[in-house]
Amino acid sequence: MQLPFKQSLRNIFYLGKKELFGLWRDPLMVILIIYSFTLGIYISAKAASDTISNAAIAIVDEDQSQLSHRITDAFTPPMFLKPDAITQSEIDGNMDRGRYTFVLVIPPDFQKDVTAGNTPVLQLNVDATRMSQAFTGAGYIEQIISQEVQKFVKSSTSTNLNLAQIVVRNRFNPNLTPAYFSAVVQLINNITMLAIILTGAALIRERESGTLEHLLVLPVTTFEIMFSKIWSMLLVVLLASLVSLIIMIRGVLHVPIEGSVGLFMLGVALYLFAVTSLGIFLACIASNMPQLGILLILVLLPMNMLSGGSTPLESMPEILRYAVQVSPATQFVSFSQAILYRGAGITVVWKQFSALLLIGSVFFWYSWGRFRKSVM
Repeated sequence: MQLPFKQSLRNIFYLGKKELFGLWRDPLMVILIIYSFTLGIYISAKAASDTISNAAIAIVDEDQSQLSHRITDAFTPPMFLKPDAITQSEIDGNMDRGRYTFVLVIPPDFQKDVTAGNTPVLQLNVDATRMSQAFTGAGYIEQIISQEVQKFVKSSTSTNLNLAQIVVRNRFNPNLTPAYFSAVVQLINNITMLAIILTGAALIRERESGTLEHLLVLPVTTFEIMFSKIWSMLLVVLLASLVSLIIMIRGVLHVPIEGSVGLFMLGVALYLFAVTSLGIFLACIASNMPQLGILLILVLLPMNMLSGGSTPLESMPEILRYAVQVSPATQFVSFSQAILYRGAGITVVWKQFSALLLIGSVFFWYSWGRFRKSVM
């Protein structure tokens, strides 16, 4: 005769194994997992960049001076393509065909007016239909022109008006490559989404197919049923996130991972323990998949928006900043950025790990109580 604890472990294992086979027989869920941890991350990192890259620019140089040539040479890849020299009469036709996003017009006697202390005006034509590049690129062009004019004036005069000089050093992402940030943030968001969806859908699927009632007449407890769903879906998301981090983020996107992958996976496991319990709780409230989808919108959007991944916690109101500390997503984003970006060790992230373990335990026991009431 087997001991009750050993039998309980066997029940949890085989019930979890049943969940894995059930997931494998659901092609839509399998496609969602593969897409979320491959193409979804790649698109977020590459296709939705909020910085300017390879912008097409043309320059109408009516001054043909040393200063105008310096300004022309300042527009270099990867931010801008090599500027084309066009005439005033070619501006409208090229802009109408969408050949250039920016056309800069340098007026005659521009250098002469600058050296005389006047304030000459440059004309910048922008194709505003290209929203992201138009908004960001105009600011970059203004900065480039201002820097070149200041350097020219400084080199042509003997008086140094700058009393101090600021030297900027970017740490952890020296080139300010947006893919380094967006890829990891998208991985974090997808882990949250898939963990809640998979566990919630597993319970809803059992209820809609009637197999949950079959399980309740077997010699298994509600704890074993719930924990089997948690560990099986936790394993799926954990393995998918590990493969995505190594192959997609570090291999395909070439994002440098500064810290320990093993330490990050340990934190992911703690986080998944919390959010899979949350998925069980939402499935106990919802009676079908459409209701679960509505609840996911109400839960996932605030969790992701207020986690600190897109907006720093310091930018939020003080009351909200303290309130979101009870969200597991906030702790997850905090230790993920510390490990993956800054190479932090366990001595730095142990507080977030402890908080996740506490939050996960609370979620688990509360969800278990709700699950027991829903099946009674």
